[in-house]
Amino acid sequence: MAKDPYRYFRIEARELIEQIGKGVLALEQGVRDAEQVALLLRWAHTLKGAARVVRQAEIADLIHGVEELLAPLRSDDAALPRSTVDQLLAACDRVNSLLAQLPQPEAAPTAPGPVLATAGAPAPEAEAEAPQRLGRADVLEVDVLLEGLGEIGTELAAMRRAIATLDALRELALAGEAAQGGRVLVAQLETLERRMAGGAERIDRELRQTRDAAERLRLVPVEGIFTTLERCARDAAHSSGRQVVFEAVGGQLRVDGEVLDVVLGALLQLVRNAVAHGIEPPAERVAAGKPAAGRILLEVARRGYMVWFRCRDDGRGIDLAALRRSLAERGLDAPDDSAGLMARLMQGGVSTSSVVTELSGRGIGMDVVRAAMGKLGGKAQAASSAGGATFELCVPLTLAALDVLLVEADGQTMALPLDAVHGALRVPLAQVVHTVEGGAIVYEGQLLPLLPLAVGAAARNAHLWTPRAMTAVVIRSQGELLALATSRLGGVDSVVLRALPPLVAADPMVLGLYLDIEGEPRLVLDPEELGRALTRRRSSGREVAPPCLPILIVDDSLTTRMLESSILESAGYQVALAASAEEGLELARKNRYALFLVDVEMPGMDGFGFITEIRADPQLCDIPAMLVTSLDTAAHRRRGAEAGANGYIVKNEFDQTAFLAQIGELVQR
Repeated sequence: MAKDPYRYFRIEARELIEQIGKGVLALEQGVRDAEQVALLLRWAHTLKGAARVVRQAEIADLIHGVEELLAPLRSDDAALPRSTVDQLLAACDRVNSLLAQLPQPEAAPTAPGPVLATAGAPAPEAEAEAPQRLGRADVLEVDVLLEGLGEIGTELAAMRRAIATLDALRELALAGEAAQGGRVLVAQLETLERRMAGGAERIDRELRQTRDAAERLRLVPVEGIFTTLERCARDAAHSSGRQVVFEAVGGQLRVDGEVLDVVLGALLQLVRNAVAHGIEPPAERVAAGKPAAGRILLEVARRGYMVWFRCRDDGRGIDLAALRRSLAERGLDAPDDSAGLMARLMQGGVSTSSVVTELSGRGIGMDVVRAAMGKLGGKAQAASSAGGATFELCVPLTLAALDVLLVEADGQTMALPLDAVHGALRVPLAQVVHTVEGGAIVYEGQLLPLLPLAVGAAARNAHLWTPRAMTAVVIRSQGELLALATSRLGGVDSVVLRALPPLVAADPMVLGLYLDIEGEPRLVLDPEELGRALTRRRSSGREVAPPCLPILIVDDSLTTRMLESSILESAGYQVALAASAEEGLELARKNRYALFLVDVEMPGMDGFGFITEIRADPQLCDIPAMLVTSLDTAAHRRRGAEAGANGYIVKNEFDQTAFLAQIGELVQR
């Protein structure tokens, strides 16, 4: 069945025309300010551009007329005649009528023409399929799927513990294998153990593959927008008598489709601006010794937890004199320096063009960019020279695919972005060089500072650390090489980088999180911040208190474990995790903890049973324990107190400040 080239245009156009119609009615009713008019102009500008892309000239012309009617309303004292409102609403009605008449072609369109566009070139009979919004799965459905897979990982961990129990039973049965019954029992246990071990490995493998695939449903390659931008450059060049070659690099980066959709709108505007304001006509370029065809280059790169989009052209640059005149005509002060002028341009509402055209002249373009950055929490900046203009958009990532090197240090598994890793080597104590500033190693003829990889509570004592035999990972940070001391390497992996939970403060060295095979959150470290923070810590030389014992969180919910762990680690505590009361007891009898944080409702033993067990154990009875649960009745509180709980927090009344205050009181006992 043939594809519908107007499918996504219909959706976008109907949404925009509905918003424009509502806005016009609001204007007629007296709801009018500069921001409202600017918003209507941005919607109209977006719709006109989309119509041009899919070759719907009549819709584009209608919306161009809407812009002509709205533009004078930017002035607060401009009149709004009834006839103007009638014209605007009539244009909206006509656009809706044209949308309903869009054809459903029987055959798929042909491939697009060449990138180079020249003035006067005839439009091909069959254009490429219209650029569409980025396809992606429903975000909420994917999030539910990922949470379920995380819980499966917890069950897998329990299965592995059961295998260990079976192994212990087999050892016990060996003592009585002389009897026929003992031999049969041993054989059955061995068979069961093999089956469970094989099943666990298969689940392990399939779980990882499935979760990775599910996470990537939210991620799309940036190169998916390159064709749309190329078409935009081609069409803009055709309509303005220019020749343009569009190039793009960095398309292999995969980011959240929601983010890329918003960025695409801003980039389309920047590409149109480059053609309208920057790229000169062919004759002018040739006279200046330039190629007849202008060049627009889009570079995409990840820097830390941000993605940068840099759009550069080789045109005449931004006309600063025209920008000053435009500001003066509007009664606005113009900064004296070029950097200030560039910053003022990015605020929107001003144009360097003296003529209103299909592409420029209204000063709406930068409004579109500014609105996109505001929606994403990003930032935009510009620079100009005689060799062209450069615009940069910096956008925080919600999710991103990332190749990492897994390392173990201070009992934690952490990840370093692979593109920052320069090398790794095993270093015995005898090869550590002791300098005034601390330990160092020789790597490829250079003496590199050797610093412990420690995050959270362990970082407070990092400058007191003495290296033993270790694996040193050499990274590039702040333009310099730096060696990090780790326990061992865990291999290379491809993970999906996640943002930290909202409102959770974190060490600046933490770039984000990823989920391991059992669904547990692990830290991904920022190489740039890592070198700065560790060097600062190393040179501080301040006295610090002895490290505190860790806090053990016992909860079957991945979400609760992740939230409590993030809050505690950001407050400087070390944390250990258990997904069941049985696992918690096993850890408690092997290690020493400062506090137990325990859920009540868990499969198997519940939280009351866990506290009863530790209060009956002479080695554990003095350790404080706090219940964190959704159960909020007097009977449950009484039962918790009778079991020996030192505190009781209800999840739906959770307050981070009060939570940390209670933790502090119990840990200091």
